Amino acid sequence: DVQLVESGGGSVQAGGSLRLSCAASGYVGRHNICLGWFRQTPGKAREWIAALDSDGSPSYADSVKGRFTISQDNAKNTLYLEMNSLKPEDTAIYYCAARGSRFQCVTGVYNYWGQGTQVTVS
Repeated sequence: DVQLVESGGGSVQAGGSLRLSCAASGYVGRHNICLGWFRQTPGKAREWIAALDSDGSPSYADSVKGRFTISQDNAKNTLYLEMNSLKPEDTAIYYCAARGSRFQCVTGVYNYWGQGTQVTVS
């Protein structure tokens, strides 16, 4: 099974930056999966915010486009989310996720999840 471990969350003032990392293991072939980031606040559904398809092409939700950047280091099997110009409404638990298919990286169901990391913007 795919295993995902996030790190890098914390507290930051509005306008600041954070970088989240997600160490991934247990999958065979990066070209067979999608990798993505989601976030969730209490009482709300989990929100997709960014994804990398099997070719490394990124997609973003409108709420983070232009401020967040998703990237990967294949040598380290690590996914990143660089978050700039943070706003209080970005406060959430952030999850990295993997989808066991290289199709529908934006709209498909993700099968594997990390434990989440808290980001607080004040």
